[in-house]
Amino acid sequence: MTNRVEVYIGTAGHSAWFSSDQGTSWLHPNSHSGMYLEARVWCFSSHLKDKQFLYAGTDMGLFRWDEYTTRWTSLPSPMKEVWALTQDPNNAQILYAGTRPASFYKSLDGGLNWQHIPIPNLVDFSDVNMGPTRCTQLLIDPYDSAQIWLTVEIGGIFHSKDFGQTWEMKVQGLVSIDVHGILITKNTAQEKIYLATTNRGLHRSLNAGQTWEMTPLQSPWQYTRAITRQENNPSVIWLTNGNGPPGDSGKLLRSENFGESFSEIKLPNQLHSTPWCIAIHPTNPQLIFLATNLGQVFRSDDAGNKWLLLPHQFGEIRALHWRTTDYPDDRPPHAVTTRPPLTIFR
Repeated sequence: MTNRVEVYIGTAGHSAWFSSDQGTSWLHPNSHSGMYLEARVWCFSSHLKDKQFLYAGTDMGLFRWDEYTTRWTSLPSPMKEVWALTQDPNNAQILYAGTRPASFYKSLDGGLNWQHIPIPNLVDFSDVNMGPTRCTQLLIDPYDSAQIWLTVEIGGIFHSKDFGQTWEMKVQGLVSIDVHGILITKNTAQEKIYLATTNRGLHRSLNAGQTWEMTPLQSPWQYTRAITRQENNPSVIWLTNGNGPPGDSGKLLRSENFGESFSEIKLPNQLHSTPWCIAIHPTNPQLIFLATNLGQVFRSDDAGNKWLLLPHQFGEIRALHWRTTDYPDDRPPHAVTTRPPLTIFR
């Protein structure tokens, strides 16, 4: 086996793209690889203990990439549009999924079978946008894998303490239930801090989401999207901010005090839309990718101090994901050392 670090981009209409050279060039598996070329890919999930498979949530259900056969497989399920995915950190076979219209599902066998678990107060249609609600993030508490958080656009925040079997709504204090993401970290006193992003601002909770308080940003816009933390330093929080979807401008913000305050990190080029996704490599926190809603991709090799705009510009981007793969050295005859068939873009 050969270890290889890869980054993945999910697009709204041009399926999934891979890069094994940190974004210098991109591989675009065509329809013979099992996923149709016009797929809308909303999310990815992979597991550090299972380097063979990558899961993708799309507008046509769930797909699984097999590193050994270099193909996507459509996994039959009751889900039509999969917008959020995550896996239990202790068991790669346990998957959680959120859909559009908003609903929650759980699999115990690697996505082969799914259980639909109803969530009280979770609605599947919103009068605000006159359309279906959608799950935007599933987060497993990094300090307690029994606890799962689900954010919904437009529907609020939900919390489970028992691996997704029962749920409570946690929206008190939110100025908007149009929720995009959520983060949990611990301060130096080992107190949990909860941060949630919405279309009208960043929210903070110190009591496990019982109440939320908006924390205004020093920015002309309060629209916030992705939020994540630096794994080797939980005081460092990354936040994307802009003037809405898709927007035509925005900021990348960084906090070094557990989200109490944020400062802008300058990017080398003008942004053409709101920053949408940020992904930090799970074992090398020096490597960070940032993508805007309408296709710009930036990379940092020094934990976010300096950034490079990558040459390939995509269409609408919906997901960024890092993983380390085991690339088989003993492939069967039908599999070759480059994924068949592929289109390479530089």
